[in-house]
Formats: sequence, structure tokens, C-alpha cells
Amino acid sequence: MRLLKVKRPNKRHQIGISKLIAVVFLAIILLGTLLLSLPAASRSGYPCGFRTALFTATSATCVTGLALRDTWTQWSGFGQIVLLLLIEIGGLGFMSAASFVILTLRKKLSMRQRMAVAESIGANSMADAVRVYRKLLFGCLLAQGAGALILTLRFSAQFGLWKACRLGIFHAVSAFCNAGFDIFGFLQPGGSLLPYATDAVVLLTLSALIVGGGIGYLVWDEIIRTKSPKKWSVYTKLVLITTASLLLFGTVFFCVTEWNNPATIGGMRPMQKILASFFQSVTVRTAGFAAMDQGGLTQAGKAVSMFLMLIGGSSGSTAGGLKTVTFVVLLLFLWARLRGRYSVSIFHRSIDNEHVLNALTVFIAMAALSFLGGTVICATSPVSFTDGLFESISAIGTVGLTTGITPMLRLPAQLLMIVYMYFGRVGILTISLGFLRGNRAGQNFKYADTDLLIG
Repeated sequence: MRLLKVKRPNKRHQIGISKLIAVVFLAIILLGTLLLSLPAASRSGYPCGFRTALFTATSATCVTGLALRDTWTQWSGFGQIVLLLLIEIGGLGFMSAASFVILTLRKKLSMRQRMAVAESIGANSMADAVRVYRKLLFGCLLAQGAGALILTLRFSAQFGLWKACRLGIFHAVSAFCNAGFDIFGFLQPGGSLLPYATDAVVLLTLSALIVGGGIGYLVWDEIIRTKSPKKWSVYTKLVLITTASLLLFGTVFFCVTEWNNPATIGGMRPMQKILASFFQSVTVRTAGFAAMDQGGLTQAGKAVSMFLMLIGGSSGSTAGGLKTVTFVVLLLFLWARLRGRYSVSIFHRSIDNEHVLNALTVFIAMAALSFLGGTVICATSPVSFTDGLFESISAIGTVGLTTGITPMLRLPAQLLMIVYMYFGRVGILTISLGFLRGNRAGQNFKYADTDLLIG
């Protein structure tokens, strides 16, 4: 009896995109850890230790901003340059960075993997991907350059041209990449932007960079190419409407809850309170700069901050979190089910049920991990559950805001935060890539239905 020989694909050429992305980012983190461990990277001239270097390199590469030690106080000029490079690499987005590596190395990919690479950056083909990269890099550098120039001019009268230039470049890159690292420690160690809590030029410039990076290149590209809003895609419309709505909601809410709070904005003038509340609404959705004391927020302020941190920015941007459109899909699904409908639609377009299930999957995963992280933190470190949950969401959402407990975290909590920052930047998006090109070959059968009582 002759057996039919099936030719199997050469696995050596079947590169797993998700695995490659995870390995590339891990390699970047380890390289950053090695560089930050050098004596030259520390201001004191003594090595900071592997744990501190690993935590900081992970936070910078995953554009989070959580830090065990103040950036200015701990890191020398060389160390700050390393951080800036890690932030820039992480800010390009793990999909774009990994895809760029693939294009550079000219790896042999299957057609399915080539399409995944192209679709990950919104290109119609691999050839089109090169054009997209050029425009993306140029747009990012242009935005960061403009922000750096404005900040340099602002700081030059206060610190002199050379130091102002350093401050302008570092914070423009950190803001656009939604990283949240600052080097204002020479004014107030660990104070982030508190010395500029009422400075309109600094806060509005950083806000523009944060929002620009958090919206994403593909949205800006469509806005520039398509002059008429009527021709914008449903995705672009949802991103812009959701971003504006969340900014307005956050500003109003923080004004109401913190207006008379002496620990945050209670001592400011009315316009300064509005400015600080607006910046809090901007930065809390993955940027990580603090213009008000996060530990001094009211309980309601902390709750809404955690809510906004969990949502994050938009897909294909420098931001992390659940993502704005994912949040909208969940709301639309909830509204449809409350009305007894099975289909979800927006702007006269239906949303596939698979997209809804994907959104639910990401939300449940992030919510469960956030709760678990908060529990582990308060169980292993001398902090409250609220502050532990705040820290956990900040890590997994790659936000970087803290109520001040990061230096108090003990080893188990520090290791968990390293894992969460990595997962928040790489894990969530590799899951999304899996949604994009999932293998449904195994879904060729279905068990019999059963009845359950729900609710």
C-alpha cells in the first residue's frame, strides 16, 4: 500500500512574527540593562546594580516611565543618552521596529507573514511598507524637533542655551513617545513636572506632543491625505472623537474633584487649575508626566485616573493601554446588548462579532492582570491596595504615573512590574497581531450547544 507523502513547509523559513518581536524587544532591554549597569552610566561613578538597570531599561524601552530612582540624580549624561535611545526605539512601536528589522535583514517570509508585516503598519504591500516607514520616521522627527525647539526657547532664559537644549530634546522625545521620563530632578528630585505645574508653555507643548504621539501616525497620515472629514475612515473618526471626549471628560472631572484639594491644585488660581486638570487628563492616558502629586489625589481622582490609564491611547501609536477604539467597541457592544440586539454598528457600518470578541479578550486580560498585580503589590510591599492597583495599571498600561510607591516596592513586586511593563508593550500587541492573522485551521468542529442561566 502506497502512502501519500505530504510535503511539509520548511519551518526554518516560517518565522513567527510575534516571537521575533518579543525577542527583539527583549534583546533591546538586555542591551540597555548592560549599558545602564556600567559605572559611566551612573552619576556617582558606581554601578547601579543589575535590578535597577533592568527595571529602568524595561521601563524606557516599553515607554512606561516608572523608575526606582530619580532620572537626573541617578544617571549621568551617558546614562541619559542611553535612556533617550531606548525611549525612541520603544516609541516607534514594537510592530514597526520589528518589521523594520525584518525588512533590513531581508528574512524569507511566507506570504501570510509578509501580509501581517505590511498590515501591522497600514501598508498595502511590502513595497508600500518602505514608503510608510519613511513618512513615519520623518513625521516623528519633525514633531519631536518642533517640540524640542519650543521647549528649548522656553528654558533658555532660565538655564542657558546648552542646558535648555538638553532639556528640550529629552522631554520632547519622552513626551511624543509617551514615556514620561524627566530630568528635572535638579529642581525637585522625583517631582516630575511639579516645578512647572502652572507653566502654560511647557504643559501645552508637552500635551500636544503626547496627544500627537498617542493618536498614531496612521490617523495623522489619513487626515493629511484626506482633506475632507467626510472621507475619513470609521477608525480615524472613532480615534479623534474618543480622544477628544476622554480629554474633555478627564479635564472636567479633575476640576470638580481636585478644585479645593490642597494636596493637588487647591492653592492655584482658577485658570491654573483648569490647565493642570487638562494636563492630568492628557498625561494619565499613558504619558506619565506628573504636574500634580498623584499620591495627593482624592480617592475619586485616583479611580478615574486608573480608568483612563487602562484605556490608554490609540492603536499603532506610541501609547499603550487597552486602546481607544477597543474601548468604544466595548461600549457599543454593551449598548447593543442592553437593547437586545446582536449586531454592533457605528456610522452606518457594522462591526464584526470577531472584533467584539477580540476587544473583550484584551479587556478581560488587562483587568484581571491589573487586579492580580495590585493584590501582589500590597501583599508584598508596605502599600495600600489602592496605591498597589494604581501602580499595577500604570505598569501594564505603560503609563508611568505613580503615587510615590515605586521606590518602596520589594523584589517580588519589582519583578512583577518588569513583567507587566514588557507585557503591556509587547504582549498586548502580539495578541493583537494574533487576532490579525490567527490560524483557524483547528476550528473545524463544534460541540453541541448547552443552556446556561446568565445574570
